Amino acid sequence: MSRFSLSRRAILAAGVALPMTGALAACGGGDDAASGGALSKLVFSILSAEGQASSGPLWQPLLDDLEKAVGIPVEPFFGSNYTVLVKAMEGNQTQVAWFAAKSAIEAIDRARAEVIARTVDVEGRDSYQSTLIVKAGSGITLDDVMACGKRYDFGIGDAQSTSGTLAPMTFLFNQRNVDPQQCFKTVRAANHQANAFGVASGVLQVATSNTVNTVFLQRQNPQIAAQIQEIWKSPPIPESGILVREDLDPAIKEKVRGFFLTYGQGEGAEAERQKAVLKGLNYSQFRAADDSYLDPVRELVADQKLQEARANGDAAGVTAAETELNALRAKREVQP
Repeated sequence: MSRFSLSRRAILAAGVALPMTGALAACGGGDDAASGGALSKLVFSILSAEGQASSGPLWQPLLDDLEKAVGIPVEPFFGSNYTVLVKAMEGNQTQVAWFAAKSAIEAIDRARAEVIARTVDVEGRDSYQSTLIVKAGSGITLDDVMACGKRYDFGIGDAQSTSGTLAPMTFLFNQRNVDPQQCFKTVRAANHQANAFGVASGVLQVATSNTVNTVFLQRQNPQIAAQIQEIWKSPPIPESGILVREDLDPAIKEKVRGFFLTYGQGEGAEAERQKAVLKGLNYSQFRAADDSYLDPVRELVADQKLQEARANGDAAGVTAAETELNALRAKREVQP
């Protein structure tokens, strides 16, 4: 079985729904574009496992400021997984989005999206790490996990999650020729928050997470965070980015770009207020970027394709994946 495809199968097996805050058809924005009229509002999509009640208060001040900057209403669209959010942008039901790296690539390839900025955390980092977590005090080590034997219930990430699925598969499981579906007693696909709560409650013994989720747990659910221990970290992964649809009105697109690249910068009372908004999101700024900043993750995707092709005996697939990998690596080598 394809290692990377297990997450999609696990999602279906677990019956994970694709919920939305509000029906896609009600998102608006795209109807105006389709009819050739002026855009009446922007819809900004945000991943949130717990919906608007959890993430809304953190993002709403920034969205209110974005609305003032672009001069038209800005509405949030919350989805519990990246599949929903990419599909919403693909249908032009959202026009601006905050995406993790892997889902950003999906949006670029499928949803006519482009990167305008990347996020930088409060310590100045524009990368993060995937983690493997267990219950604190359980005594479970990485060696125990990788010994397999179908002893543990395992929580993997959303199929589109960079840190929840792609990075641990590439950097940990594939390198050791371990298929999680064969390694663990059960494999359940969910978002980072759900997996963290599963580990803390004992429903799961092992799960994927990331260092950003660790920060938010420590801030919002310290009792849960205290019950979790990291036993593995990946190499650095490019942080999340802000994407817009390519066909967004050029004037509005530039207003959106300018807003993010200047938000929370400079001196004075307004800049300090904006910095406080960013701090609530664990960010210090949005740094200028284009689609090329995602090339390291494209390498991970190509590596996964290569693993799949080899496992399936697909010679043409192996050649295609190797060609893509070589091109990405050559591009990286010539960059300053």
